[in-house]
Amino acid sequence: MLSFEDKLLIKNLWECKGFSFRRLIKEFSNKNWKRRTLDDFHRKLRTTGTIERTAGSGQLQSVRTADNIAAVQELVQSQKDKPQTHLSTRQISKELIIPRTTLRRIIHNDLRLKCLKRRRAQELTVANRSARLVRAKQLLHRFPKSAVDFIFFTDEPCRFSDFLCYK
Repeated sequence: MLSFEDKLLIKNLWECKGFSFRRLIKEFSNKNWKRRTLDDFHRKLRTTGTIERTAGSGQLQSVRTADNIAAVQELVQSQKDKPQTHLSTRQISKELIIPRTTLRRIIHNDLRLKCLKRRRAQELTVANRSARLVRAKQLLHRFPKSAVDFIFFTDEPCRFSDFLCYK
């Protein structure tokens, strides 16, 4: 693969100084250019007259269209008036007939979201809550009185870094 700078250098040396492919490979041995690569580039240069990439020469996007991105955005997030109505990536790919890998690319690259697996949460019963309270009190007895003021328990999801204190 030739970089833009390499293409510019090859074009100038070939047109201005008349370097052959063999001489280019010999002079720039550290670049590891292959004769076939230089030959293909020379053919492109003769036909188009430019080192720029021609518009529309890349692979066509057949699935990541604006319509599909909008449809995925609609299905991937819960609606404000209807919580928990979002669909999984497998369900969305079946509904829209889009491969799951492409669906993940749309979610990550186009919508800037992360794909997470659904997890079932355990519902706390009264017995669970009372058992947690007993265990928390037992844990507090293991620490000295001076450290107890800095310990608290919560059911809220949190990160450890939220509670770091710096002096």
